[in-house]
Amino acid sequence: MNATYRNMTRDDLALVLDWAAAEGWNPGRDDDAAFLAADPKGFFMACIDQTPVAAISVVNHDPRFAFLGLYLCRPEFRGQGIGFGLWRHAMEHAGDRTVGLDGVAAQQANYARSGFTLAGSTTRYLGALAAAPDDSIRPLRAEDVPAIYALDTAANGYARPGFLSAWLAVSDSRLTVIAEDAEHPVGFATIRQCREGVKIGPIIAPDADTALRLARAALVQCPAPVVAIDLPESAGDFRARLLAAGLSPGFATARMYRGPAPATSAQLHAIASMELG
Repeated sequence: MNATYRNMTRDDLALVLDWAAAEGWNPGRDDDAAFLAADPKGFFMACIDQTPVAAISVVNHDPRFAFLGLYLCRPEFRGQGIGFGLWRHAMEHAGDRTVGLDGVAAQQANYARSGFTLAGSTTRYLGALAAAPDDSIRPLRAEDVPAIYALDTAANGYARPGFLSAWLAVSDSRLTVIAEDAEHPVGFATIRQCREGVKIGPIIAPDADTALRLARAALVQCPAPVVAIDLPESAGDFRARLLAAGLSPGFATARMYRGPAPATSAQLHAIASMELG
């Protein structure tokens, strides 16, 4: 069965996020706009007779780093090589960049055959988290953006200005809160409404206590009965605090890289998205 490949439109991406929701991924309400802003040419679709059947994203965040996600194939078209053909097509977009992904553990061997090496895991923590106002935490202001970009770059080990420009934008379904000291921002967290509950991420903070205060303060601004927070394996102290607060681990993914892994810092307490890193 011969497939054709093309870049996604925003309508295509909305359709793919519906596929993701059906798989239990629980996308954010306006993730399509934020994702496309990161790299409009980084979203790909396979079609059979012009009907979309598979999808993938390979988003180029900066000249050194890309992130792969949204790798989906409609059930009736699996096992026919369509998804892998799309994978190879999309990977060309990354060029010689390091490519990261958060993939299901069952596919680790397949990713390894494409040159990816295991570097850790990402685990989703779910549950009710009590909101709590905090005098040292406030909503993001426009003048904070350069400092937030610098914090995010230092925590993740690469710059992603295209992604952050949309991810940080206030909308009816998302907002960002800032922790600051006497002089400047020292951390931030973005909360977004999803098809079920909310997700908080990224959470960049100097320590786990500040990370938890950011999450609780974000929930004051965007309350929800269920919250999901995606933690890198390195965030052990924050994990302990979430467990103590009553959240439970959900599914975990394998964090893998093709090429040198970026040098993340201990300030990375939660990632933004398993689709875009």
